Amino acid sequence: MKMTLKAARVNKSLTQLKAAELLGVTEDTVSNWERGKSYPDALMIKKIEKVYSVKYDDIIFLPKDNALSV
Repeated sequence: MKMTLKAARVNKSLTQLKAAELLGVTEDTVSNWERGKSYPDALMIKKIEKVYSVKYDDIIFLPKDNALSV
């Protein structure tokens, strides 16, 4: 099932702060990924897959400077 990065995090009942702690990044970094302001690198995507229990192919990454409010 395809879902945004935010939806994947929320499905695991994680706050941005807790997700950031588990991933070893800042809360701002998680926020930027979810809003499409930046993107995780390949190694971080592997961590996201493990922490969020979701495959990369199922994550929808928002385009940079998207008009959606997330």
